[in-house]
Amino acid sequence: MACQEIPIFEKQIIDLYDQISKLKSLKPCKNVDTLFRQLMSTCLPTETDIDVKKMCPKVQAIRTNLIKLRSEAVGYSEQHFSKVLGSLEDNPLHHLDLYPYYTNYLDLSKVEFDLLTQHTSHVPTKIAFVGSGSMPFTSIVLAKFHLPNTTFHNIDIDPEANSLASRLVSRDPDLSNRMIFHTTDILDATEILRDYDVVFLASLVGVDKEAKVEVIKHLESHMAPRALLMLRSARGLRSFLYVDVDPCDLKGFEILAIYHPSMSDGFVNSVM
Repeated sequence: MACQEIPIFEKQIIDLYDQISKLKSLKPCKNVDTLFRQLMSTCLPTETDIDVKKMCPKVQAIRTNLIKLRSEAVGYSEQHFSKVLGSLEDNPLHHLDLYPYYTNYLDLSKVEFDLLTQHTSHVPTKIAFVGSGSMPFTSIVLAKFHLPNTTFHNIDIDPEANSLASRLVSRDPDLSNRMIFHTTDILDATEILRDYDVVFLASLVGVDKEAKVEVIKHLESHMAPRALLMLRSARGLRSFLYVDVDPCDLKGFEILAIYHPSMSDGFVNSVM
């Protein structure tokens, strides 16, 4: 069925997808950075209740591919900045503000910490972060500013990402003792998941709905009873940046809270 009277933001998304999908490389450079900044601006309108399912079929069809392309670009960007920070002579954690989106992580982690404290009666001793990547910002921010006595277990399938992340914290006398890295596919992790009070699921673990739901089902099967799952989702046009998770995707979990960001929050993700 042909699309009729496509709104301007849908035309912008189609145009940006056409340009991004033709790039020879998604590694950081002026053109790549500019295109993804434009995509971000297009997907962050003041109106966040746009129903993506009612949009032009052509636009809906490119959504998963666009998320995958952006995920790859984010991976390259974090890898680049992790190498830059890791090459510094002093403690890399003193220079995290060199990363362009550092303040976004500060804001998002504060919201997640506040939600966490509202729904747990004790300070968690062990937290797992699934999909921590080469720049494990959430673990670092929570450990440094909010949970000074908690141990963080960072789980990622990519050995190079874990190596870079480990290097970032290796010269910090505190976090080098409280940040542990596991290289494994989360779907292969079973008994270890019962050790954690809280499990964070990164927004780019599972870059389509089916893969995301498979991971959620696995976590539900192997997490400890009464443990908390904290995951990131997206609403409206923001679901062209991250997979949107619906309450019905969380079978076996009791949903305690859903937080949708306002324009003033400075970050993209919803938090469940």
